[in-house]
Amino acid sequence: MLLLRRLAITLLAATAVQVAVADSPAPPAVGDMAPAFKLQDQSGKWTTLADHRGKWVVLYFYPKDNTPGCTTQACELRDNIFAFRRADAVILGVSIDDVASHKKFAEEHSLPFPILADATKATAKAYGVLYKAMGVMEVARRDTFLIDPSGKVAKHYKSVNPKGHSEMVLADLKGLATAKPAAVPAS
Repeated sequence: MLLLRRLAITLLAATAVQVAVADSPAPPAVGDMAPAFKLQDQSGKWTTLADHRGKWVVLYFYPKDNTPGCTTQACELRDNIFAFRRADAVILGVSIDDVASHKKFAEEHSLPFPILADATKATAKAYGVLYKAMGVMEVARRDTFLIDPSGKVAKHYKSVNPKGHSEMVLADLKGLATAKPAAVPAS
């Protein structure tokens, strides 16, 4: 029975067929302030977006711990952790799984960054990524938000392919970090 349940969860999380949850707002637009949150990581430590003000934040949402796509995505981010650190960026993963599930996932794959538990689904809703997979199970859509050091959304990647996503985010991060800010018009 447990094997069948895990298989069903894996298939649901891996499928690209999704139905929107009606009460989820639209994701924040590029240039908007990223919605604040306070979530526990895999060790039970509380983390807020404000804790990382002054750094780039790669906030990635994913459907389910220990599923093929989610594992690929997390491990590619793990494998590039030093490049992200050189770019003065922190990685925060978020799913609606609980702290215990995240602890097992992070330990099994040696993840060197916080995996945040959004058990109430409030953060996934605030970022507009909460979906019902195949109309059956609520999960976070595989979206990533690149948040600049001032707390604004610099880039939103919607329904990403986990394979190669880490390299894409790194390239965009490097480009955005070196771009000169636009001149502010005189008033």
